[in-house]
Amino acid sequence: MELRQLEYFVAVAEELGFGRAAERLHTVQASVTRQIAGLERELGLRLFDRSARHVRLTAAGERLLPEARAALAAAARVRATAVGITAGTEGLVRLGTTRAFADRVYRALDMLAARRPGLRVRLERAPQEARLAAVRSGTFDAALVRTVRRADGVALHPLWADPLIAALPASHAAALGLDEDEAPSLDRLARLPLRLVPRAANPAFHDLVTAALPDWTPGPPFTTLQDTLTELAAHPEPSWTLFYPVGQLPPTGRITFRTLPGLTVPVSLAVPAGRPLAPPVQALLDALTATGATPRGTVHPAGSGPGSGPGSRRGNPAGALAARNAAGGTSTAAVTPARAVTPTPR
Repeated sequence: MELRQLEYFVAVAEELGFGRAAERLHTVQASVTRQIAGLERELGLRLFDRSARHVRLTAAGERLLPEARAALAAAARVRATAVGITAGTEGLVRLGTTRAFADRVYRALDMLAARRPGLRVRLERAPQEARLAAVRSGTFDAALVRTVRRADGVALHPLWADPLIAALPASHAAALGLDEDEAPSLDRLARLPLRLVPRAANPAFHDLVTAALPDWTPGPPFTTLQDTLTELAAHPEPSWTLFYPVGQLPPTGRITFRTLPGLTVPVSLAVPAGRPLAPPVQALLDALTATGATPRGTVHPAGSGPGSGPGSRRGNPAGALAARNAAGGTSTAAVTPARAVTPTPR
């Protein structure tokens, strides 16, 4: 059975005449007759009662007419969707991500929902190396990655740079001569023991920090963010750590947080190498790029000092900062806007 046969059947049924159906279809009557006869043979049913004066549907024809119309409508939707995918207004993008990028991703999805309501983005949560592997294999159409400057089998499209946040005892910030709103210089911080994630856990981040601080002083080991901040607050010997914004920080009133000037980590959209971007992926890339230079919830130098921990309005204006010493690991799920995203649990 062909769609053309169904199209001719619907035309004859609605026009109640082979000649009028042929005019509507811009073909000759013999072609219409031939297509209807072929359809009747294939179905084993007589669809029309024909006489010299009238053409009317049989009972079987009446029953099949709404099904034929539905089939043609479905085929039209398939064509329209294909056109939308080609134009980037329809389709599905499987995006590898983590909670760390939630603010940017949701803002991009809001843009897409307003401009391209037929385009869906499915968030796939996985560790960074797994995201890159999924892009190479084609399981993900794209993935957000941090600190990666090159990787085999993927092309990287730079998006933005995340700030690095320094955490140090509030009392020692004063000892360093820092004003409440002043960001510490790297030279000053280099004098303090640094609790830095081991290179084996995140080579790119470790190399970025040690290149910026060639004379850094190794400090006690970094474990988890919460434990490290607790140690910073309680340990008699001052030390410090640094991280990039990711999610909600534990309240630690004895720690001051300062954004480090001029030290950032790059965030890119990784896509399969060696092929042009599909229009839906290009639309997502454009939306992510348009999210602006500063994500909501970023800690600024003014949000520091004793008593201004990340749970406070001053230390975390948007109440949405999270942090990690870039040690990698699996992300946790984030709430997704239902109109724009179909989340897939991992």
